[in-house]
Amino acid sequence: MPSFPPPNSVTICEINRHLITADDFSDERANETYAKILGVVFSPVQFQADDLVIRNQNSSNDQLGRNGEKGLSALFASVKRIFHPNDAHLLPKVNLQGVSWHQHKHILAFISGSNQVTIRDYEDSEGKDASILHGDFQQDVKFVEWRPNSGRTLSVACKGGICIWAASYPGNPASVRSGAASFVGTISKGSGMRWTLVDFLKSHDGEHISALSWSPDGRYLATGSYESSAFTIWDVSQGIGTPIRRGLGGISMLKWSPTGDYFFSAKFDGTFYLWETGTWTSQPWSSTSGFVTGATWDPDSRMILLAFSESSTLGSVHFASKPPSLVAHLLPVDLPEIAKLTCSQSIEKIAWDGSGERLAVSFKEGDESYQGLVAIYDVRRTPLITPTLFGFIRGPGENPKPVSFSFHDKFKQGPLLSVCWSSGFCCTYPLLFRSHVIP
Repeated sequence: MPSFPPPNSVTICEINRHLITADDFSDERANETYAKILGVVFSPVQFQADDLVIRNQNSSNDQLGRNGEKGLSALFASVKRIFHPNDAHLLPKVNLQGVSWHQHKHILAFISGSNQVTIRDYEDSEGKDASILHGDFQQDVKFVEWRPNSGRTLSVACKGGICIWAASYPGNPASVRSGAASFVGTISKGSGMRWTLVDFLKSHDGEHISALSWSPDGRYLATGSYESSAFTIWDVSQGIGTPIRRGLGGISMLKWSPTGDYFFSAKFDGTFYLWETGTWTSQPWSSTSGFVTGATWDPDSRMILLAFSESSTLGSVHFASKPPSLVAHLLPVDLPEIAKLTCSQSIEKIAWDGSGERLAVSFKEGDESYQGLVAIYDVRRTPLITPTLFGFIRGPGENPKPVSFSFHDKFKQGPLLSVCWSSGFCCTYPLLFRSHVIP
């Protein structure tokens, strides 16, 4: 029977398929459990969650209200976008990445407000204060992701384009792209590091960027919007974007594969595409279970795991042969405990860790006692995906619900899952088991 966190408790970590709980989330409790193994404590980061949660829940009504107030201008806008529908009311159903771990550092970034991003550097020995990134260009943030192989560089998807932030040090300021305007960053609290907005990549027609994904080498950035059927591949060093269009629906999700050979794009009309990146040819797919709300690649790019808006069953797309072949098969991945234990009929968010051994799943509605929990699965690939539920994570605060979550894919001592909770805490949970660090 999967372990269930008692009411009024909080989850601390996993030790060999056992999720340890405590009365509160404290550094002392972390030191008693995982810190003696890892040598580090991942203290929770508090933020003002009210604005963020309300925005996620009511973005549909807000968007429709704003459109209604525009009168004739809204009418003309609807005519202009007749083939590119505005899918803002569907955004809360999509697993927008609001949390991102740096690939090679213990640095966490997460959306902490409508217009701001918080960065917590756990390698900073001078203090525990976080940095807050904000500025005139960064409005209505939807997505964050660290740039691979580029030091401390963070991309933020927002209204009108993409903010590119980089860390500056005393005597070693971050460089601004040639031809780009100079911007002003924010000062990190409690340390000598400064974050500078080094570039702003403007989207086509001022579209609101709601999806992005970096190529594994960090050279190219793919961006998309719920307002458009096209996505853009940016050569970031040149500041040049090339639009690529397939189909009619607004973009809901973009995911580069870990090896860079494949690329995934999904739309709100229920279609999704698998691309091979050598010639940028694609294979279209169509879902009968709604549109894709979550997508995550396995570490070897052999398959991609999908969640759909109208199903509690996941799908895994398996490639039949090596790149550039696009021949693939879609197979169901059943999670029977979701319906049986929680009485939920729909998956909300998914995240798969870089080792392929842990899967985190949140679900909509269902039994009151399970609401707001995150299910943790042990995963085997032989070669098909076999997930086994072994417990649930409960967050801190009053009636916590997971707003967003993500794994640290390169943490060598085991998976690290970070969850932003509606109660105003971003918590990190080490999932430790024998194949990694437990004797």
